[in-house]
Amino acid sequence: MTKGDALDPKGLIYESYQIDGITKAECRTIFLDWALSLPLDAETGQTIRQMLERYDNAGDGHPMTDVMREGLQGMAAPQRRGGWKSRPRH
Repeated sequence: MTKGDALDPKGLIYESYQIDGITKAECRTIFLDWALSLPLDAETGQTIRQMLERYDNAGDGHPMTDVMREGLQGMAAPQRRGGWKSRPRH
């Protein structure tokens, strides 16, 4: 596990796995910061999968593992279009 590489530029995910007693809410905040630190051309879904593979030995019980899995599921869910395009025309 490397700190500060292309998958985890600031080492945020790495550090989250080092913190004893970290909560899921704290992991969500770290995950958001991590996602925002990725390069614009990064394939986020693939990067999340690679991070899950990297930390698979941390076990299913770690809150960051749960948050990353939720992130993958959220990406797969269809998004509702908002704004004027979603309103019916009369």
